Amino acid sequence: MSTTGKVIKCRAAILWKPNAPFSIEEVEVAPPKAKEVRIKIVATGLCGTEMNVLESNTCYPIILGHEGAGIVESVGEGVSTIKTGDSVITLFLPQCGECASCLNSKGNCCVQMKQSYTHVMSDGTSRFTCKGKPVYHFANTSTFSEYTVIREISVAKIDKVAPLEKVCLISCGFSTGYGAAINTAKVTPGSTCAVFGLGGVGLSVIMGCKVAGAARIIGVDINKSKFEKAKELGATECISPQDFKKPIQEVLVDMIGAGVEFCFEVIGNPETVAAALASCHESHGVCVIVGLLKYGVQLKIDGFLFLSGRTLKGTVLGGWKSRENVSQLVSEYMAKKFNLDPLITHNLKLEKINEAVELMKTGKCIRCVLIL
Repeated sequence: MSTTGKVIKCRAAILWKPNAPFSIEEVEVAPPKAKEVRIKIVATGLCGTEMNVLESNTCYPIILGHEGAGIVESVGEGVSTIKTGDSVITLFLPQCGECASCLNSKGNCCVQMKQSYTHVMSDGTSRFTCKGKPVYHFANTSTFSEYTVIREISVAKIDKVAPLEKVCLISCGFSTGYGAAINTAKVTPGSTCAVFGLGGVGLSVIMGCKVAGAARIIGVDINKSKFEKAKELGATECISPQDFKKPIQEVLVDMIGAGVEFCFEVIGNPETVAAALASCHESHGVCVIVGLLKYGVQLKIDGFLFLSGRTLKGTVLGGWKSRENVSQLVSEYMAKKFNLDPLITHNLKLEKINEAVELMKTGKCIRCVLIL
């Protein structure tokens, strides 16, 4: 029985207020409007971004989730690049193909990303309803729902045979870390690298550094249980700041002799950003902020660090052009150019989402994929 053009009732994990657990509810998902796509979500990752939102102020009630993959159920008027039945990946970073960033070969921060800040669709309304009340969208995606409605420019068509429960990580975590090394930092063969934070994104940075040919990759984390996985994926050594009496930047400079050439902060901590920058080689070191810093947070950095030539950079989705490059990354995964399996430590059903949150909080989980 076709559901095209009809409201679909399904389950979703709703956050009703800050610092509260997710609640599994029945929601109504409206049909897609012009230039929109309705997707049956098959799998979605629990990302650190959601962990941050759990403790922040946003619009409520809201359906979170942005690292997703699924099958197109129906399309709205004017949709030309996606059709019913297509396998797709959801994109928190759209690619309109028309703004200055999309048209610039070096940019990828599409101006349409700002639409996600409103937590509604382009027409100012929501496609979700629960208990008679509208529910807000998140990051243009809202993948913690069995069905979701997304703008066409925030969807990437992928290989039909790609395993959605694995390639959903290419929606955010893997692409962000891997691309930060390859695209943003442009890690060079034989170079030295340090990665602060060995979660799913940090491990993806390590994978990117290894592919780029780095000779020495140092993982930095206070959770030593992550060291084995980091070494498995390419780290040559791992250290914990808690094992030293002096600042970690001094430790790294001593280890290398003159500071690392490429440094990545994958935590989202302003103090760690300052330490990562200070760990860089004074003449040509590059530091990339990959971790999500909270809105309004100010960085306290010694200006003298910039006198000699260090560079501090930001990145979003690892510098990839979302719609075109995410599809290519899935093809590369299918060609076995990289392996996502080591990043996925847990698979849980949607109704176990609060259990997944606890696993993330305790550091026992690299990436948990929720199966819908």
